[in-house]
Amino acid sequence: MLAELEANAARSRDLLRDVRLVLCLGNRALLTLLAQQARPSARVLAAVTTAREGAAAVATDKPDMLVIGDVLEQGDGIETAISLKARYPELRVLVLINREHRLHAIRHGFEGDCDGLVLESSFGSGALLAALHVVSGGGIYIDIPLRREFRRGHERGGPRQVLSERELQVLALVAAGETNGEIGKALFLSAETVKTHLGNLLDKLPARDRTHAAVLGLRWGLIDWPEPK
Repeated sequence: MLAELEANAARSRDLLRDVRLVLCLGNRALLTLLAQQARPSARVLAAVTTAREGAAAVATDKPDMLVIGDVLEQGDGIETAISLKARYPELRVLVLINREHRLHAIRHGFEGDCDGLVLESSFGSGALLAALHVVSGGGIYIDIPLRREFRRGHERGGPRQVLSERELQVLALVAAGETNGEIGKALFLSAETVKTHLGNLLDKLPARDRTHAAVLGLRWGLIDWPEPK
């Protein structure tokens, strides 16, 4: 077990290499452990425990990724994550959920364009590792125990136009965090053709952007959850 945790920690450091990171967690022990494991690969710009400190660190340091807990010492982690994602759309936001059955938090987090939701208890496991990989690559991730809660009540929705098989393939790769170039290489398409498919996806779903498109595709069961690499 210890060997597995150490191996996961090493792989996490590789995935976070050169990523500029802000950590904001109410659990001080977890905050310290995560900061220690992220270094020296990632640049941990701040490790704080309140919503106010987290927002200030993001505004000042302009990180690539924010890892934030839903439970903080002061303030609401979900609301803070949503607010910061709206203000800084390029910021990758991974939320650690303290309790599994927080249906409102789960739905609210993804409706606010958060990029990943993982149970806090998954720390040190393959789930957090998979989340770091997908989110850092630009995709979205939700922990397996949370997926039923995520889809509950949303199955009735659907795109306003039927998606083609190729569009579904592109959407699945977007959800997995692949770039346009990587999608083109995987499907033997030109960059312009990938952009065309993405434009069609945004119109048919409809979606605000590629991340929102992936969220809708997963919510409605149009695509499968991306497998960790």
